[in-house]
Amino acid sequence: MKMLPNIVTGLRLALTLVVFLALTTLAFGPLADLATKAGWTPIVVAQFLYFLAFFGFVIAALTDFVDGWLARKLDAVSTLGAILDPIADKVLVAGMVIAMALVHSWTAAVAGGLMLFREFAVSALRETLAPRGIKLPVTLLAKWKTTLQLFALGFHLFIFGWSLWKLPEEGPLADQAQLLSQGLLWLAAAVTVWTGVEYALQARKALAESPAA
Repeated sequence: MKMLPNIVTGLRLALTLVVFLALTTLAFGPLADLATKAGWTPIVVAQFLYFLAFFGFVIAALTDFVDGWLARKLDAVSTLGAILDPIADKVLVAGMVIAMALVHSWTAAVAGGLMLFREFAVSALRETLAPRGIKLPVTLLAKWKTTLQLFALGFHLFIFGWSLWKLPEEGPLADQAQLLSQGLLWLAAAVTVWTGVEYALQARKALAESPAA
């Protein structure tokens, strides 16, 4: 039972691969043609791949909360889990951003690119400061930014398959949903970048106070 939280985290990594492959297969027709040769119509193939990606992403996002809850509930907090959990989060976000870019969702590509730039920059900053014994405490906003990222990307994926949900493709509902989707993505990007700025300010202060500086 002590390994259950890490197993759930591993499931998130596996589902990230499923989501990525489903969306990239949806993006590149020749791969989907293999399914049509098996007797599936193009629309059935598209629906299958889309819903596989959408529900796979939703389940993967939920595991981000489940593994932490299980670790606390079972008193199974471990060093491996502490390492795997943020890696799984970043892989899920990165995989989703790249996949959405491949299906020509440029808003997700640009806003997601800013998110990934921040993630890589903060990781590089931590690696640079570690030899000096300087750690950057996780800010409250940074704790919530992953949730905002996942929600924004999940909603954007929902909007991407709008017609497959049998929703009206024209009208105020479709327009408002599209605007909300883009607004959430840019909000997630802004919050993510700001948390990066917070870490940079922390690092600057810590270096100024460090005897080795």
